[in-house]
Amino acid sequence: MWRNYITVAFRALAKNRTYSLINLLGLAIGMAACLLILVFIRYENSFDRWVPDGENTYQFQTWYANPRDGNPFFLQASAYVSEERLKKDFPQVESTVYVLGGSPSIVKDGQATTAKNYLVANGDLLAVIDLPLLRGSKNALNAPDTAVVTQSEAIRQFGTDAVIGRTISLIQKGKTYDYRINAVLKDLPKNSHLKMNAAFRRDFPSYFAQEQEFLTCWGCTSGWVYAKLKPGTDVAAINAAMPAWEKRNIPDENFGGTRENAGDDADWKLVPLADVHLGKAQAGAMTPGNDRATIATFAIIAALILGMAVVNFINLATARAGQRAREVALRKVLGATRKQLIGQFVGESLLVAAIAVVIALALAELLLRPFAAFLDADLGFRYLGADGMLLPAIGLMLVVGLLGGLYPAFFLSRFQPASVLKANKSSAETPGTGRLRSVLVVAQFAISIGLIICTAIVYGQTVYARSADPGYKRDHILQLDNLSRYQLIGRGEQMAERMKRIPGVVAVGRTDIGVATGNTSNTGVLIPGNPQSVIIGRYSVDVGFREAMGLELVAGRWFDRNRPMDDQTTSFPQKPEEVRALVARGSNVVVNEYAAKKLGAKTPQEIIGKVFRIGIAAQDGEMPMTVVGVVKDSRFRSVRDPLDPIVFLGVREGPGNMVIRYDGDPAVIRAAVERAWKEMVSDVPFEAQFSEAIVEDLYKAEDVRAKIFAGFASLAVVIACLGLFGLAAFTAERRTKEIGIRKVLGARTGDIVRLLVWQFSRPVLIANVIAWPVAWWLMRDWLNGFDTRMPLSPTPFLLAGTLALGIAVATIAGHSWRVARQNPIKSLRYE
Repeated sequence: MWRNYITVAFRALAKNRTYSLINLLGLAIGMAACLLILVFIRYENSFDRWVPDGENTYQFQTWYANPRDGNPFFLQASAYVSEERLKKDFPQVESTVYVLGGSPSIVKDGQATTAKNYLVANGDLLAVIDLPLLRGSKNALNAPDTAVVTQSEAIRQFGTDAVIGRTISLIQKGKTYDYRINAVLKDLPKNSHLKMNAAFRRDFPSYFAQEQEFLTCWGCTSGWVYAKLKPGTDVAAINAAMPAWEKRNIPDENFGGTRENAGDDADWKLVPLADVHLGKAQAGAMTPGNDRATIATFAIIAALILGMAVVNFINLATARAGQRAREVALRKVLGATRKQLIGQFVGESLLVAAIAVVIALALAELLLRPFAAFLDADLGFRYLGADGMLLPAIGLMLVVGLLGGLYPAFFLSRFQPASVLKANKSSAETPGTGRLRSVLVVAQFAISIGLIICTAIVYGQTVYARSADPGYKRDHILQLDNLSRYQLIGRGEQMAERMKRIPGVVAVGRTDIGVATGNTSNTGVLIPGNPQSVIIGRYSVDVGFREAMGLELVAGRWFDRNRPMDDQTTSFPQKPEEVRALVARGSNVVVNEYAAKKLGAKTPQEIIGKVFRIGIAAQDGEMPMTVVGVVKDSRFRSVRDPLDPIVFLGVREGPGNMVIRYDGDPAVIRAAVERAWKEMVSDVPFEAQFSEAIVEDLYKAEDVRAKIFAGFASLAVVIACLGLFGLAAFTAERRTKEIGIRKVLGARTGDIVRLLVWQFSRPVLIANVIAWPVAWWLMRDWLNGFDTRMPLSPTPFLLAGTLALGIAVATIAGHSWRVARQNPIKSLRYE
């Protein structure tokens, strides 16, 4: 019996090639999309799960859920002092380590280069995170001045990975440190939140001898704390005890007679290593993370696309039911039960699904490499094992086969032989389920239109983010890093003057906050009559910064190098007597418009001449600051981040970035700046980026998201149009006699084309009515995640609706034209 069913199934597929091709292609595209998304979801959820004993390894994070400035943010980083206090207070903690990111200089053959992704640890990193070894032992970092390097970094620096026992010299904090390499690590896989080429162990108290405050500062979240817990530890209990831990360890500070405590705004959490990549905290991450909402969105979209393919299957199966009505009737007359018929048709559906799965696997294999390259992910496609694709593919085949075949099977098997086998009854006239098909077509196009709208809005917001006025002139800027290197302390002004002499350079400024520099520095400001301090961003700049950045002055004046009160430069390291003298003297500052509002001014002019007190250090008190100027608000970071209220402090030395405004050929200017740099500095690498490239990188994630949505939208439209074409073909076939009669009675070809086109355009128009409000609601919430956003205008909705309607019309118009031009004599002799 089953052999007969399989023979009949293959004959049905061969007889209706168009139907078979549409079904197989639609199902294969939907299944391939599902399989690729499954690979991606598995990859995203696999981060750091490869780490041995990872279930007992945690990252200690700092969360600012309800800060005073009202802008929540969640850091993966923590203060140095928190690591020692965590280990001291919780016996469940087996070992801890504090890790700083760094890019030290390496001088080879007289040329300084930057060593990227080098980590500096205060303890045995390998005792906390069990990283994979290629050579050496797990005790490689059991003493200061030791190092481990990855295989690729060893080859990059030494030309071989046999480097155990060799010495690597790094320039850190202006000094040369020698480290003995005790182990070579395997290159870390991409599915890790860790980003490292090497790790070095140092004694931090001596390493920060010139910055002692770093060792006790609770607000200095510059590095990462990792902890290894004893097996069986109740982590929830430790996290619940954190508020009491904060009270025990974080001291109160007196700020203007008011109690301040770093623990008032912050909370600390132990987060499993495997949850770091997709966790709530993504600020201060080594590598860009993701979020579970994005993963869920991709999964839902893949399911919707697969659902559209299944809908095609159901629609086409019920639409061609008339062609199999007599087959069903004859089988029933010959004794077939309805159960047998349902089994036959479900079996045919599973056969189609099985063929589609084979095609989908081939498509997925072909597309995996470009898909992985696009996502910059290490995606693998294996068939066997825990993460193999064979079982999901079989499951997909069964689900699609059953979903796509059950309804048509029940529908076809219900035909009554007496009704179908009437002498004057055409099989093509067997009643169908036109209403259901219309509903399913509407659903298909609603999904397609919704995805097109989402694509348009995501792309539009990306363009808007790049083109929105940042409050300064963002073009023609070359930004240099590395001025904060210890070797260059005290030489910044000299270097700026040298750069000004380069032909084509218009202005040069130095700053702690430039184009997406990523650093954050906040301080408390006391307003007279207000016991509660106001949190304001605090950044040092030099006199040339305003002109170099193109900041607009809206009130008062900018810094003047001839006014001593405009300069807050102190020696490095700071001498207590200099700081006390600065606090006693006070200083002039410039603020932006947002800071002026937060400080109580209704207009920029109103704050000029006002005196506030700004926090310097607990032991030194608060420095009076006199506002002498107000500049237009500037957005130095991504449009996702809230606008910063900023107080600018004028200095001659200290800022870590140089901003060069130029006029001319960018390549020529960059080459000239690099030559000038290397003439002055030999042990600090030259690193510079144009502002356009920085902004490009800043919105790279949004670009990728827009392209992914565009790909999904294209797939959805293709699948919907395949189904629409199939329905148009079968509908035209069923109405052949009607079309012939209409032509005999005088209908023109254009009239018949319009009739058929309108029939299939109505579901698309209805789909717009459904898709628009849903897409508006979803994208409104997405856009609200940006601090500044494009207006949600009707344009994307009209564009998507028009595009979907145009594609639908184009899909069926050609077929309708061909049918309408047929000779009516042939149409009327159809049976």
